[in-house]
This record gives sequence, C-alpha cells and structure tokens, in this order.
Amino acid sequence: MEKVNLEAAFASFDDHWSPRLAAELNGQAVKLAKVDGEFVWHHHDEADELFLVRSGELTIEFRDEPDVTLGEGELLVVPRGVEHRPVADEEAEILLFEPVETRNTGDVEDEELTQTERQDLS
Repeated sequence: MEKVNLEAAFASFDDHWSPRLAAELNGQAVKLAKVDGEFVWHHHDEADELFLVRSGELTIEFRDEPDVTLGEGELLVVPRGVEHRPVADEEAEILLFEPVETRNTGDVEDEELTQTERQDLS
C-alpha cells in the first residue's frame, strides 16, 4: 500500500495528454494527466471512462450529444462506445478511471498519444 500525494504527483511532470499511472485497483487504472488544447476524437468499445477534474476546466465534446463542461471537483462518465473529444482551453489537471488495458485514444491508432507512462508518483 502506497499513498499518492496528488499535489506532488502533478508537479512531477509537465507533458500534456500523456497520462501517468497513479494506482491500480480491481483491474482499474487511476491515471493523472495534464491537458491543454484538443485531444483526438475517439471511443472505447469495451469500457466506460471516468473524467475527474482536479484543477481547471475540461469540456467533453460529443458528436451526437450536447457538450459537457466540467469544473474543479466535477466528474463525468462517458459510456463505452460513445465518441468523444476532451478539450481544455487552458491547462487542466484531470484524473482518469478506466480498465488497465484501455488505451487513452480508444479506437484511434496514434503511437505518440497512446503511451501511458508508468512512473512512481508517490
């Protein structure tokens, strides 16, 4: 059992759209990411995805639904199969909860964006 200090963990990296694995439980990954700008449109066939905003603001755009904007302390679960695109007009810090094997780009093949860095964030 190792605790993770979120303040220190987020301070340990600067890359955008490059999730860091903070913890695993019951086959789920807890990932930390700094985001700024637009990510790729994608969906996850096999998994729901939870976005939790720690700081800043994140908009989840949908092709067939109204966009949802999340502020600090707010979360949203995007159901499996729903195409979405996260967008941040300014840097935001987010936590992602999803099955360990889930690629952050879902169905989109992008070698540069699909790597989740495993680093000690404790």
